[in-house]
Amino acid sequence: MALIIGTIIVVVGVLGGFLMAGGPVFVLMQVPEFIVMGAATIGSLLIGTPLWLLKKMPSKIRQLLKGDPYTKQEYLTLLQTLFELFHLSARTGLMDLESHAEHPENSAIFTKNSFLLTHPHALHYLCDTLRLVISAGISEQDVEFLLDADSETHHEEMNGFSLTFSKVGDALPGLGIVAAVLGIIITMGSIGGPPEAVGEHVAAALVGTFIGVLASYGFVGPIANGLEFINQSEERYLTCIKNGVVAFAKGNPPVIAVEVARRVIYSHVRPSFQEMDDVCRAVKSGGRA
Repeated sequence: MALIIGTIIVVVGVLGGFLMAGGPVFVLMQVPEFIVMGAATIGSLLIGTPLWLLKKMPSKIRQLLKGDPYTKQEYLTLLQTLFELFHLSARTGLMDLESHAEHPENSAIFTKNSFLLTHPHALHYLCDTLRLVISAGISEQDVEFLLDADSETHHEEMNGFSLTFSKVGDALPGLGIVAAVLGIIITMGSIGGPPEAVGEHVAAALVGTFIGVLASYGFVGPIANGLEFINQSEERYLTCIKNGVVAFAKGNPPVIAVEVARRVIYSHVRPSFQEMDDVCRAVKSGGRA
């Protein structure tokens, strides 16, 4: 929603100011300039971007449109899930986690966390690690190393989306100059004609530069920034899982392990200690807050 509102503000502000200054808005409707800019942008994007990343690009844009999904409530639910897993292990033994880790879609614990189930990487991040802890008896140092390696790799992979938009944003002013130069070439061919015709050609040529600069700094650059923040939020969600699992693997009680996980959550979405304590008590009593 913020992306849509911001886009409207940029468009209305730029065009509104142009109209208030007495500018004829229809002079900006230069279809050839739009074709040159659009084709050059799409072509350069295809040349410099891996196919797998292009295929995932629409889903990332949809995610940006919906806003940051890692809300306070989702973190609170994650802490509940972690505590319930750790509490079960502490009460009845580590092996009782095996069925939950092997088939989370059928788990009485994981099915209460629909957000985690619909985010495959975070789900596998947790479940694959639990499998190793259960079956291989891996040390807490190795658990932390594996989780750090997985998280770092995923972060670099997801950075490709913001990096791609950033590169396109950087290139757009240059592509606008290309469109403008083509317009100037046409203008030079009309020298000697009516001054009005020459003026129209110059105006049309400058539209290309206008489009490139506006698209770069008004839209594409901010989208790249927004994708980077989404990526950071996803990384923080994984870090919350990692810290909780590592703390529990070190032998800490379940409530201490989830408190370690809670402390790494960004302050604006971090559940309070009381909120976490309430859900932990609910799990202990057999309920679900």
